[in-house]
Amino acid sequence: MKAGIMSGQDHQNQDDSTLEFAALLCSRLCHDLLSPVGAFSNGLELMASETDPDMQARCLDLLNESARTSTNKLKFFRLAFGAAGGYGDELPVEEARQAIEGMFAAAGRVSVNWMPGADMLNKRAVKILLNLALIAGDALVRGGQLDIGAETGSNGIELAVRAQGQKIMLDGGLRAALDGSLSADDLSARNAAAWMARRLVVQAGGQIMLSPEGEAALVFGAFLPR
Repeated sequence: MKAGIMSGQDHQNQDDSTLEFAALLCSRLCHDLLSPVGAFSNGLELMASETDPDMQARCLDLLNESARTSTNKLKFFRLAFGAAGGYGDELPVEEARQAIEGMFAAAGRVSVNWMPGADMLNKRAVKILLNLALIAGDALVRGGQLDIGAETGSNGIELAVRAQGQKIMLDGGLRAALDGSLSADDLSARNAAAWMARRLVVQAGGQIMLSPEGEAALVFGAFLPR
């Protein structure tokens, strides 16, 4: 009986942890969507009160930009955090490329250099790649360039993300989440994506690598064995 009680308690703890992690990812998604959705709302208010044709045109531009940004972010988060319904076990790499470019390159702050390799990737690899790109892109606080590559071979899948810019800032919690030293008590909306990326790699029996602190460029790598 005691063993049964302990098993039930462990199951409850696992359920609670899963719910908490889902809440953290939702917090991250809402944080990123708040700005473009808020701008869309502001644009609608301005449009309702404006009678000047030039100002109305500017309001339309604001609405179009906000709608495009919101759509790009939702497409990205659908692949990075969601189940990517509507696809099979593998996704075209082109989908991942478009998601990353829509998330970063469309705003003009970060340019994306895609290094061709694989044509198709499994959903796990796509999630890992997008989450690593998200972390690297966020680290480019003054903009810069993302170099992204994915290759498949007889031994497995290799993923690489390199960020270079005037100023690169990788929060200690993000680094700890990626290298596996993050305490469960320190898991937050900010580092949840990094924690998930590492868990996905570990569950696949793979390895995740990151460049040492102080390097001129921030480099992430992941290997997923077949």
